[in-house]
Amino acid sequence: MKTIKRGHKGAAVEDVQQRLALLGYLSEEAITGEYEDETADAVRAFCAAYELPCREEVDEEVWGQLVDASYNLGDRTLYLRMPNFQGHDVEELQLALGALGFLVGGEDGVFGAHTEDALRTFQMNLGLPSDGIAGAYTFTALHNLAHSWVGKGSLSRGQHVGFARAADVLEEHALCLFGTTPFTRSVASRMSNLAVATNPASRIVSADTLSVEPDESMTLVQIAMKAEGDGVPTVTYIDDDSLSVRLSGAIQSMRGGSAKRIRIVVPGESWDGAGEDRSAQHFAITLLDALCAAL
Repeated sequence: MKTIKRGHKGAAVEDVQQRLALLGYLSEEAITGEYEDETADAVRAFCAAYELPCREEVDEEVWGQLVDASYNLGDRTLYLRMPNFQGHDVEELQLALGALGFLVGGEDGVFGAHTEDALRTFQMNLGLPSDGIAGAYTFTALHNLAHSWVGKGSLSRGQHVGFARAADVLEEHALCLFGTTPFTRSVASRMSNLAVATNPASRIVSADTLSVEPDESMTLVQIAMKAEGDGVPTVTYIDDDSLSVRLSGAIQSMRGGSAKRIRIVVPGESWDGAGEDRSAQHFAITLLDALCAAL
């Protein structure tokens, strides 16, 4: 983007001013579409508050932070990814979950592994799909519980006990995830992103991120749409407690064979009527958790 600075006029300047006003750094009267002293002062104050290098122009870094800070809870779907979602809406989610008694590991406005874990526990408690994705159903549930969390502090604080995916398994086991269709490659890539977002030292990666062929230390995990009947240990995806047990059996079977490879067959490109992206994210979350539990 082009840097927005003193002397500029137009819609881009007005957009910046509206966001600054929304965040309390600029008065409504100063939203004129002209970048003058008051706007420059507001940008400097915003940079100081968000620990950005002091400046009065709006460059790509300032704009990105300004956009993130402008989101309110429900404006966008939130889930664990790399880079992490950051912003005011994430902080609102953390405040809500904390006030309702779910440990989020700190209200820092960054959607990390602890926030996802707290969200999944919240969803499970309310009988929602426990997928760690803050979407329409989750936002509706939080809105209905607003009287229990708005304006209140966290009910529970202390050491986070952790969860299966955050264990050392991500560092101890080298897995290369891959697919042969756009959808299965998306699932594999999302699993890798989740693993790295949870633990930057993760050795569970997608083939798309490798610059060389996987070596003999890596176990190949294929995400597929159908079984092949080629002797590769194959697990059919069913979202229940048996998934990790069946994956463990496939891994044990693989270790007794000549090739370090297993296959996981997903039921299609849609989960529970959801769109392709949300379905891929759901499969990625549940498969990574089941793999970690199996390992």
